[in-house]
Amino acid sequence: METVTPEMANSLLMKEANRIRLLIKNQKNSQCISQCKAFEEVVDTQMYGLSRQVAFAIQLGIISAEIGHQILTGLERDLNYLYTEVYEDQKINEGKEV
Repeated sequence: METVTPEMANSLLMKEANRIRLLIKNQKNSQCISQCKAFEEVVDTQMYGLSRQVAFAIQLGIISAEIGHQILTGLERDLNYLYTEVYEDQKINEGKEV
């Protein structure tokens, strides 16, 4: 059995964070991102799952709390940016319809 290194754990957690980013980006052009509660719940569930994985890795001492915090805050920042971008695009499009 292979020992899990901090680098391996960080890499796996970053892959998971990037998967969530991709999920949002793939829906960016869709009305669903701003109007679909189910999609919002999926993202919330994915974020919660990642936060539990990060917490577990921290408890095991595989990654530091600082690295875990960076992973989660970086993803939250990116998701907030994407949501803001979609909201702004929606406002612009609504203005064109008038």
